[in-house]
Amino acid sequence: MKWIIALAAAAVVPFFLPPGQLTVYILLGLSAMAVVGLSLLMGYAGQVSLGQASFTAIGAYTAGLLAVHGVPTLLGLLAAPLVAALAAGLVGVPILRLRGHQLAFATLALQLILLSVLGDADWAGGAVGLQGLPYLSAGGFELNQDRDYACLVLAGVVLTTLIASALVRSRVGRGLRALATAPVAAGASGVPVGAYRLLVFAVSAAFAGLAGGIYAFYVGYLAPGSFPVLLSVEYVVMAVVGGLGSIAGALLGATLITLAVQLLTTLATQPGMPSYAPSVLSYAVYALLLIAVVRYVPKGIVPALLLRKGILATLHRRSS
Repeated sequence: MKWIIALAAAAVVPFFLPPGQLTVYILLGLSAMAVVGLSLLMGYAGQVSLGQASFTAIGAYTAGLLAVHGVPTLLGLLAAPLVAALAAGLVGVPILRLRGHQLAFATLALQLILLSVLGDADWAGGAVGLQGLPYLSAGGFELNQDRDYACLVLAGVVLTTLIASALVRSRVGRGLRALATAPVAAGASGVPVGAYRLLVFAVSAAFAGLAGGIYAFYVGYLAPGSFPVLLSVEYVVMAVVGGLGSIAGALLGATLITLAVQLLTTLATQPGMPSYAPSVLSYAVYALLLIAVVRYVPKGIVPALLLRKGILATLHRRSS
């Protein structure tokens, strides 16, 4: 019932937002799609990724390049998550053998390499980027309004949430839960550790690729600078703040951080503020949020709230 109310509220909100806030709504939804996958990857597979934005870029450039070469935009959007998942499967085989900070640095290196390649590749527009991308269209209907993309983004969030929920509740999900708590014991019990980690890595990349594909048609312009390393850091902060391994936590974390970034951007662009203020404030707030979460709610906001609710319910039953 709570999910239905939340979905209904999210569906109604775009019709009451002015254009500027509607853009924030769309960017929030795009972040939520990528963070849902990252939360599964870090919370269940135990893999720390600092390169989630690289799969957003792969999805965006896939959709954009297909569109500029005359492929129907709907097919480009459908190809975006598939190509991102395929790329994750190819690079995941060698890098998922790493652990801890080594894996984190490896995923970060992948993003830096990708940005370098895109910046030098003429076929991808180079540093100038791809310009003049068409609006998404299907069946003669063209999505050329912000509210159209707000509805599309909401549908994407619902789709990724349903897929993630189904994955968690499946047999694979049970194996992932065992893998998250005790990898060695899970492997000894017959859980295919490597295959499951690779599966979650590919699913996580597909979610980010879908977000990238929608972003390409919404913005109509792509450049390597659209997917900085800071974006991957944002995704990690969102996942950690909301709660790793929690779908509701990913959605809450994406909402809180996106709104915080918007407030910081507004503050940093006030008259008299230096040009570097937005990036400095962003890094400072990310650091403070991570420190606060690790110190006071190490498992994230949503798991902490659920734990508190369970404790209060137990105390209530005992008192009655």
